[in-house]
Amino acid sequence: MKVTAAVVNGEKRDFELEEIELDAPKDNEVLIKLVATGVCHTDVAGQDGLTTPMPVVLGHEGAGIVEQVGAAVSSVKPGDKVILSFSYCGKCRNCLEGHPGMCEKFNDLNFAGPNFDGTHRMHKDRHDLSLFFGQSSFVTYTVVDEHNIVKVPDDADVDLAYLGPLGCGLQTGSGSVLNYLKPEPGATIAIFGMGPVGLSAVMGAKIAEASRILVFDLNDQRLAMAKELGATDVFNSKDIDVEATVKELIPGGIDYSLDTTGNGFVIKNAIHILRPAGTCVLIGIGGDIQINVMNDLLAESKKLVGVVEGDSIPQEYIPKLIKYYQDGKFPLDKLIKVYDFQDINQAFADFKAGKVFKPISATQPPRRAV
Repeated sequence: MKVTAAVVNGEKRDFELEEIELDAPKDNEVLIKLVATGVCHTDVAGQDGLTTPMPVVLGHEGAGIVEQVGAAVSSVKPGDKVILSFSYCGKCRNCLEGHPGMCEKFNDLNFAGPNFDGTHRMHKDRHDLSLFFGQSSFVTYTVVDEHNIVKVPDDADVDLAYLGPLGCGLQTGSGSVLNYLKPEPGATIAIFGMGPVGLSAVMGAKIAEASRILVFDLNDQRLAMAKELGATDVFNSKDIDVEATVKELIPGGIDYSLDTTGNGFVIKNAIHILRPAGTCVLIGIGGDIQINVMNDLLAESKKLVGVVEGDSIPQEYIPKLIKYYQDGKFPLDKLIKVYDFQDINQAFADFKAGKVFKPISATQPPRRAV
């Protein structure tokens, strides 16, 4: 079938809305009519040519409605509202033990370009287009594997257009707190970087009943939003000595820290402020860091770990986030600005410039404007 897709035809190039050919779903696949898709920093990395072969249809925080299901699909039916999340094989040791974000084939299935079976579903001028996160949701319709799909509960009276970011960014931040760290009530946590991932971690820490939620950023607007969402202490990092400030507030050190920046200097601060046996989680895209294994980690039994997709099982965790949203505990709509699909390049420009927290590219208008 003919569909409209936002195609990136080369590194660092703008999106081009083009008519492409979409194959019919196979037995294990589902045809989805997209409603809206969140914009994530991983999409920016893809646009810059850092993740996936070109040309590519990006988008990995899709939300839409099931149009058609393959013969082997049992979890959804036509008409169901769904969120699209990351791809995983479902067969490797990590997947079977409940950690699909650690799937042994994660990079191949989400970034390499082909589908599960090595073929492609999207084509332009008889050439294949790379698939992204198994969904490529900057498009009017897409075909995904059943593993990618999270059914929205039938009784969830929420606007589907706002839910796509739960499929990656907001799942990553909040899940790294609630699924991986699992802080006990009264624990202390420091979070570095108040983009949407960091802000979702703040909401997760509040849900977990952390007693102190310290946050750090260079942008006062982002810090104000963090305070609104539940941070107890907010700091503009350019104005303070982070390590000295934290040790004055919490002399024994902080229980947990979480970095969303990928910046080596910031990560060292996140390690240094930990109490003995504390844990630092890395979830930001970054490069090399230099640490002293003895002084920074071993001497005080500190742990440094990377976490992907919030260590979530999307089909279990995302419905919990929807319920938190309904109950007012996870107000994701405070972060969102909706753009028409035709304005996808403007959405990305505003996101890169820091003008919006979480843009959403909508192929259908939401129930209410944001």
